[in-house]
Amino acid sequence: MTYQTDITSLASLIAGNGAPWQAIDAEAATRMRAQNRFRTGLDIARHTAAIMRRDMAAYDADPAAYTQSLGCWHGFIGQQKLIAIKKHFGTTKGRYLYLSGWMIAALRSQFGPLPDQSMHEKTSVPALIEELYTFLRQADARELGLLFRDLDKAREAGDEMEARRLEHAIDTHETHVVPIIADIDAGFGNAEATYLLARRMIEAGACAIQIENQVSDEKQCGHQDGKVTVPHEDFLAKIRAVRYAFLELGVDDGVIVARTDSLGAGLTKQIAFTREPGDLGDAYNRFLDCEPVAPSDIGNGDVLITRDGQLMRPRRLASNLYQFRPGTGEDRCVLDCITALQNGADLLWIETEKPHIGQIGGMVSRIREVIPNAKLVYNNSPSFNWTLNFRQQVYDRWATEGRDLSGYDRAKLMSVDYDGTELGQEADERIRTFQKDAAREAGIFHHLITLPTYHTAALSTDNLAREYFGEAGMLGYVKGVQRQEIRQGIACVKHQNMAGSDIGDDHKEYFAGEAALKAGGADNTMNQFAA
Repeated sequence: MTYQTDITSLASLIAGNGAPWQAIDAEAATRMRAQNRFRTGLDIARHTAAIMRRDMAAYDADPAAYTQSLGCWHGFIGQQKLIAIKKHFGTTKGRYLYLSGWMIAALRSQFGPLPDQSMHEKTSVPALIEELYTFLRQADARELGLLFRDLDKAREAGDEMEARRLEHAIDTHETHVVPIIADIDAGFGNAEATYLLARRMIEAGACAIQIENQVSDEKQCGHQDGKVTVPHEDFLAKIRAVRYAFLELGVDDGVIVARTDSLGAGLTKQIAFTREPGDLGDAYNRFLDCEPVAPSDIGNGDVLITRDGQLMRPRRLASNLYQFRPGTGEDRCVLDCITALQNGADLLWIETEKPHIGQIGGMVSRIREVIPNAKLVYNNSPSFNWTLNFRQQVYDRWATEGRDLSGYDRAKLMSVDYDGTELGQEADERIRTFQKDAAREAGIFHHLITLPTYHTAALSTDNLAREYFGEAGMLGYVKGVQRQEIRQGIACVKHQNMAGSDIGDDHKEYFAGEAALKAGGADNTMNQFAA
C-alpha cells in the first residue's frame, strides 16, 4: 500500500465513524502507521529471518556476497550504527547486528561487570534484543518524520515535482530494522531452559540464535582456558529446543547458529552414552584420553569403558572432568559441525585461537565433503592481536620463501618501528582483505566483531578525558567531538531531534492542533546547528 492509498483508506474509515472521529486527520494517522511499521517482535523476527535466508542463498551463489555485523551493547549504539550505515552506503543490505553474551555480562548485569561465564541474568538477553529494536524503530520514525516535514514544505512552496519525489521516498523507505544474531551462550540450563529463553528472545525480535556446545554451568569465554564441552546428544537436544521455539511462534525461517568450542576445549564433563561401536556416542568417546587397564589394576572409584574390545580407563581430573587426547581439537570440531548441520542447525561457528584462513578453510573443506553448502559465522575477535598475528603470518611465509628477514625480529613485530615497513604494509593489506578472502576460501558467510563498541567507548572516552581535563579544557570537547560531529554530518549533533523531540512535536500537533505547546520553536538552541 502506498502513502496516498493508505491516506485514502484511513479517510474512508474515519468518515465511516462520523462526527466522533471528525477531528482525526487521515494523513496524520497514515504517518504514524508508517513510523510504526513493525507492531511486535515477532513481526521483526519473521521479516529479518526472510532477509537472512535470502542472504544465505545469495552467498551460496556468490561468496563475495558475505554479510557483516558489529556487536552492540545498548540500543543507542545499535541505532547509531545503522544510521551511519545508511548515511555512508545508502542501504543496510548485508549488514546485521550482533548481540554478544560477553558484553551483556560485562555491561548489562545488575550484579555489575561479570566475566563471560553465563552468570548474568538470562532475562537481560531478550531485554537487550527488545531495546535494540526499540531504538531501530525510533530511527525509522525519525527519518520518516524528516521526510514528512520536507513534504509539507514542498507542498507549501507549490513544488509538485519535489512533493512526488518525497512521496516516492516515503513509499520506498528502507527500514533500519536488520537481523540480529543473538548469543544464548550454552542455553542457561537444560534443554527446557534453552527453549524458554529462546522463545523470549524470538518474541523480542531475534531471527537468529547462536548456541554453543559448552557445559552450561561451566561455560567460559571462547578465548579463555578451562572450556568443557558436552556430548553431541546433549547439544542436539538444545538445537531442537530452539527449533521448536521458532516453529511454535511461527518464525518458520528462524536461523540456528551452532557454535563449537572444541578446538580450544580439552575437557568433557560426561562420557557419552553409546549403544554400539561407531555410533555418535562412541565417536565422541574415542577422543577421550584413555589408558589400557587390566582387571587387577582397577582402582577404587575408577570409571572404565571398552574400546575395540579392550578395557580402558579415561583420564579423570580432580574436578571430575574427563580429558580429551591432545591434538584432537580440529577433528572434534569437524565432527561437531557435521553433526549439528545434520540435526537442524543452519550455520556454523568455529571458535579459533587466531585469525588464520588456512586453518579455518581446512576444517570447512572437510565439513563440506559431507555438507557441501556448509557456511560459517566467524568471530573477528578483539581477543586476537590482529597486528601481531598477521605480521607473524607474513614473516613465516617470507621465511618459507627464503626472503631476507634480517631487518625483522619476530618476537617484536608489534613494535611501531615496523608500521611503515614492507612487512607491516603487507600484513595490513591482508587484514584489510581478510573478510573477503575468508568468505571466498573458508566458507564464511557472516563476519562479525563481538566487542567493538566496548572498545570504541573506552577509546573515545579516554581521548575526551585526556583533552578536557588537561590543558585543552572545553576545546577538548569542541574540537574533538562537536566540531567533528558537525563536519562529518553526525545526526546526533542535533541530540534533541535524535531523542525524539520533533516526533513528539508532530504528535502534539496531531492531538491538539493549534493549541499544541511544541518544543521546536524559535528559542530552541538546536536551531544553532541548522546551518
